[in-house]
Amino acid sequence: MHTAIAAKYEVVIGLEVHAQLATKSKLFCSDATSFVAAPNTQISAITLGYPGTLPRTNRIAVDYAIKMGLACNSEIDRQSFFARKNYFYADLPKGYQISQHTAPICKGGFVSIKTSSYKRDIRLNRIHLEEDAGKSIHDLQEGWSCIDLNRAGTPLIEIVTEPDIFSADEAYQYVTEIRKLVRWLGICDGNMEEGSLRCDANISLRPIGEKKLGTKVEVKNLNSIRNVKKAIEFEVERMAAALDTGEKIIQQTRSFDASNDTTFAIRDKEEANDYRYFPDPDLPVILISEAHIHALQASLPELPQTQYEIFQKKYGLNDYDASQLTEDKSIADYYITLTTHTNNYKSAANWLLGPVKQYLNEINTPIKEANISITDLAALIELVESGKLNFSIAASKVFPELVKGKEDALRIAERLELLQVSNTNELSKWVDETIASMPEKVIEYKKGKKGLMGLFVGDIKKRSKGKADPKLVTQLLEEKLK
Repeated sequence: MHTAIAAKYEVVIGLEVHAQLATKSKLFCSDATSFVAAPNTQISAITLGYPGTLPRTNRIAVDYAIKMGLACNSEIDRQSFFARKNYFYADLPKGYQISQHTAPICKGGFVSIKTSSYKRDIRLNRIHLEEDAGKSIHDLQEGWSCIDLNRAGTPLIEIVTEPDIFSADEAYQYVTEIRKLVRWLGICDGNMEEGSLRCDANISLRPIGEKKLGTKVEVKNLNSIRNVKKAIEFEVERMAAALDTGEKIIQQTRSFDASNDTTFAIRDKEEANDYRYFPDPDLPVILISEAHIHALQASLPELPQTQYEIFQKKYGLNDYDASQLTEDKSIADYYITLTTHTNNYKSAANWLLGPVKQYLNEINTPIKEANISITDLAALIELVESGKLNFSIAASKVFPELVKGKEDALRIAERLELLQVSNTNELSKWVDETIASMPEKVIEYKKGKKGLMGLFVGDIKKRSKGKADPKLVTQLLEEKLK
């Protein structure tokens, strides 16, 4: 945000994040929820809203909503119910959406965010369950709109903040944390590009010192964390420019154009009473017992923040390593298991965040499906730490062979003749050859240009094909160059 805008206006943002729950069936019927299914193949009479059909609540979806609420420090309502939200969309066959807008299952709570300069909690208003609509496709056939109802009825949780976010950067960090948390809990895959995590941003500006909120606009269906940030940045500048010229901000719904990072109006904003909410007569009240809540609480894994603190206190990792390892639960779990096979905790983190992560990105596979043997990786780390292998050689030569799963690290290193040479006679020979080949550099070094040591070591590394122990080489060079 420009300094001039920040000096005049306070930005106030509330976010609504819709997370598609990772259940095998829909919220009120047994239709499947697979993303890759052919259009209109995961529908039944209930999804299509046929007269006489009755919905039945998916218990797993309810449990997933409660788990998210517990992870977000929310109060779990022991009694909640579904209501009908009436509006017409072509891709919602019933003509209404079933939602918990008026009686959410989770109330309050917060999500902690961390920016480059501070940490703070973003307050939540609620987390509620609702069903998704289908999908209208307008660019498949010229002159026609195509409707795919596979997504209609898919269970969602909507995570609604208070107007408690004050910059695009904070919004970016918040959505990042939400995506990490739903993935960590295993309740949503968080794939924004597939639409299983979407965000609506409510944005308003008010003069510095003003208590009353300004008129808000809502930017709908932001499908990447980058787009959340860019849409807010554009809206802040657009609204500030309008206020500066005395223009009245109109409450409206807008959409984001990712091709040029701008927003555009699509309709004036409806008010809540336009939806004519009333309790759904076909669905009973959801009753949650204390015992069930305690059981779900006990089933939760250690959350990212707790794991982060453990990585720092128990394993001595710095902020960067602990933060990166807790971005993905499967990586964090792998690291914990890896440390039972090696006490080189920092090196284990370096390997996971370096060569291993690069390999996983190349094959586009999560670590739990990549079959990288923990014991083999631990043995490779020990070879490097004991000085038998150079790290760069181990990462570039041995590790690619190791992931094939046919040989252990030591056998690979022996077969490829990569084990470091620590024989003083052989090392001395390479050192002498390097010194003899660079007489002018040797003179410069002796006159005080000590930075040339790296040049000498690099030359010996080439002569030895990476097998010379760099520590011993440096010692020999220092002795011979005196």
